[in-house]
Amino acid sequence: GSLKAGKMPEGEKMRQRKQEEEQQQKEEEREGLIEFYSSYQELFQFFCSNTTIHGAIRLVCSKKNKMKTAFWSVLFFLTFGLMYWQFGILYREYFSYPVNLNLNLNSDRLTFPAVTLCTLNPYRYSAIRKQLDKLDQITHQTLLDLYDYNMSLPRSDWSALSAQRRSSRSLLHHVQRHPLQRQKRDNLVNLPENSPSVDKNDWKIGFVLCSENNDCFHQAYSSGVDAVREWYSFHYINILAQVPDAKALDESDFENFIYACRFNEATCDKANYTHFHHPLYGNCYTFNDNSSSLWTSSLPGINNGLSLVVRTEQNDFIPLLSTVTGARVMVHDQNEPAFMDDGGFNVRPGIETSISMRKETTVRLGGSYSDCTEDGSDVPVQNLYSSRYTEQVCIRSCFQLNMVERCGCAYYFYPLPDGAEYCDYTKHTAWGYCYYKLLAEFKADVLGCFHKCRKPCKMTEYQLSAGYSRWPSAVSEDWVFYMLSQQNKYNITSKRNGVAKVNIFFEEWNYKTNGESPAFTVVTLLSQLGNQWSLWFGSSVLSVMELAELVLDFIAITFILAFRWFRSRQKLSPPGPPPNSQDNAAFQDEAPALSAPHRFTVEAVVTTLPSYNSLEPRGPSRDGEVGHE
Repeated sequence: GSLKAGKMPEGEKMRQRKQEEEQQQKEEEREGLIEFYSSYQELFQFFCSNTTIHGAIRLVCSKKNKMKTAFWSVLFFLTFGLMYWQFGILYREYFSYPVNLNLNLNSDRLTFPAVTLCTLNPYRYSAIRKQLDKLDQITHQTLLDLYDYNMSLPRSDWSALSAQRRSSRSLLHHVQRHPLQRQKRDNLVNLPENSPSVDKNDWKIGFVLCSENNDCFHQAYSSGVDAVREWYSFHYINILAQVPDAKALDESDFENFIYACRFNEATCDKANYTHFHHPLYGNCYTFNDNSSSLWTSSLPGINNGLSLVVRTEQNDFIPLLSTVTGARVMVHDQNEPAFMDDGGFNVRPGIETSISMRKETTVRLGGSYSDCTEDGSDVPVQNLYSSRYTEQVCIRSCFQLNMVERCGCAYYFYPLPDGAEYCDYTKHTAWGYCYYKLLAEFKADVLGCFHKCRKPCKMTEYQLSAGYSRWPSAVSEDWVFYMLSQQNKYNITSKRNGVAKVNIFFEEWNYKTNGESPAFTVVTLLSQLGNQWSLWFGSSVLSVMELAELVLDFIAITFILAFRWFRSRQKLSPPGPPPNSQDNAAFQDEAPALSAPHRFTVEAVVTTLPSYNSLEPRGPSRDGEVGHE
């Protein structure tokens, strides 16, 4: 059959060869859709020769000069390293979530804030008057023993005390358990008390607090005034906590404290204020607090704000608890409690105090940009106040909840949690010891309150500035006090310390808004990455796609080469021993017959076949070839 095939005409051979070339060309074109490079070197050479990344062609154009190739290789990869180092800096800055501070000045009619005014005069309420008189007597004797000071008390108090000796035995017992004492300073502990080296100024004064296990410590103060006031306040709080109904302390006397009230040239009335009692600052009145119609300032200036004339003369007050004269005022936003200790300031008697305000609103970005909270719902501290969330509300609520948990009772200055009761030493004998220990932990942030309580994302503050002048003046005080005595039945005992005037107003219509915006957005990040890519390689986004294509081709070639290696290992491995099963043996016998067409098909793709036209007239030879095969 081979001899007959070799004697075919030359034209027939040329036509057969041409058909074979066309068939091979079509086969190559068909395989180009899924064609991959045969080696890593071919892939790398094609990439460097055709990419738009600057400097890549230098890696292959000078193959015969190994020094240049090495130089450009080092330079190329060094540039890549520097670029990705800059990328790392950009990513670190992006994920630090920086913000820009935006300052806006707005001009509009302003809602007037809430204003709280306190008398600075803790009142001798009728519900606790007898116990306070007994406490004053005990304090009088204590100061006489410690400092040889004879504190004068009204005769009425002494007569009331003599009739209430039996009912006051309980108070005397508890005061004796927490006595006010002097203690030598640390460097004089070893000296005897009658030593001439020990002076009265070398003593610290304080009071003793003991636990239920008789573990005591001395709450000492460097100032005797502070020690006496704190000791008296401690017993005063215990007396207040024993009152079963807090309404018994609600003895408001608005007309005897505020003589005149005007806003925007209009007179105020009782619908414009609310009243509450503060243990240390006495009766407090809050104007424009969360009412149905809030005040608005139509114009800035002293005549378009709140003007008050208040009485600052102290009658029936507690001298050991309040050591100042005047009134205390605080400006705050609506639906926020008035923390007089934090934001308030005192108004001097006989002085007109003019307070100008500037409103300032701060809006922070939440989420990843800051740890602020929108409404406090995500803060792990229960809000004990009937107001919106503020940082100070959260901190005080946190302390009160820890107080109830650790000491078994609540501190009188803060709201009462559900199911708890206020501390007093008739029921909780060691609460003072527990409170001062807990207070030390609170200030050191051992309780974690300052960490748990986050700033609100939106808050409003008022920047205040005050001016002072004498009121009333020397030439006008006679007729002013006469008019006050006629209108308010004011009996003047000390003109200079009797009254004060307060003006609170907006300085200008403009108010400032401090807002935050992201300083590094996704667009900014992509722009910065593009700038770095262009700086180091002078290329574009399409160049990045070329690099991505290179990576994908590299992965594909790796898989193809791994697959070929695996197939070659399978062909070289010897066949395993035949199984014992007869069915499997029969299958093994049929395996060569099944594999023969498969091998033929593979060879047909890569081997040149003879033309079927040249074999048509020779039927016997075809049969012979098949039989030979």
